[in-house]
Amino acid sequence: MPRIIETHDITREYQMGTNLVRALQGISIAIEKGEYVAFMGPSGSGKSTLMNIVGCLDTPTSGSYVLNNQVVSEMTENELAEVRNKEIGFVFQTFNLLPRATALDNVALPLIYAGYDKDDRREMAMAALESVSLADRWHHKPNELSGGQRQRVAIARALVNNPSIILADEPTGNLDSKTSYDIMGLFQELHDKGNTIIMVTHEDDIARYAHRIVRLKDGLVEWDRKNENISRSKPAPAAVG
Repeated sequence: MPRIIETHDITREYQMGTNLVRALQGISIAIEKGEYVAFMGPSGSGKSTLMNIVGCLDTPTSGSYVLNNQVVSEMTENELAEVRNKEIGFVFQTFNLLPRATALDNVALPLIYAGYDKDDRREMAMAALESVSLADRWHHKPNELSGGQRQRVAIARALVNNPSIILADEPTGNLDSKTSYDIMGLFQELHDKGNTIIMVTHEDDIARYAHRIVRLKDGLVEWDRKNENISRSKPAPAAVG
């Protein structure tokens, strides 16, 4: 499989008052197309910083980052914004949905920035909602949906542009256990269809759904290995509580 992500000795430093914080201290990883990877580690390990760089929300202090054969570490802010919109689908712990917009309009939002016309946006957004079993709730606003349904809308929004990578930041952090397992079942289905998924989590039971786990500690890769005990869920039902 071709490599979709390559980082070479990336560092990230922040100035906090008089202190220099070295959040990443030379990270080199490669992720192939179609992989399902979890970044793990305690608070302060660097996993969120690494996710921000992989997601083109931040740039490294030194080192290089190549995404889909594009040298991201040398891009301008406008170029980074374009890569974020076209190459990466984001799923956040807090859903990040527009409260006054319908599920359909929330899912269609990235397509506005991508320049699609209204009819194409509607068709593509409905297809994305169908893929997460929420097409019948297209007209509902976030406050009319359960937490699991809101996360499904967020996942549909992440999928709508057919991105190279789905990047999920603590995707079950605001969900109860049953709903969390349903959502992880959905991620499993998406991976089975060939999607590349990178998930950031501090929960061992959630990380076990990934096929590879990269554990960070103190800004370094502590270990990086295949998951020999992959959790498998039943396909999630159409309506999630």
